[in-house]
Amino acid sequence: MTAVDELRDIVDDLSETDARLFLAVIRDHDPVALAMLTAPLDDEPETPEEVKSVAKARKRVAHGKVISNEALAQELGW
Repeated sequence: MTAVDELRDIVDDLSETDARLFLAVIRDHDPVALAMLTAPLDDEPETPEEVKSVAKARKRVAHGKVISNEALAQELGW
């Protein structure tokens, strides 16, 4: 398999979001996109406060207590 063939296989498996990031790195030499692609995983454990906040947020979502992006933008005056 050639390098080009291998790249095609990889590209075919990318999500649209990842494809856009890689394209920005390759075509635009975008340092932010490169940083996003090469950033280490967040391996720090969640604090008890973070665990509690996430659980609370998931419960609110499960009960439909959410606000749309449009409503939030309007509320913030965007």
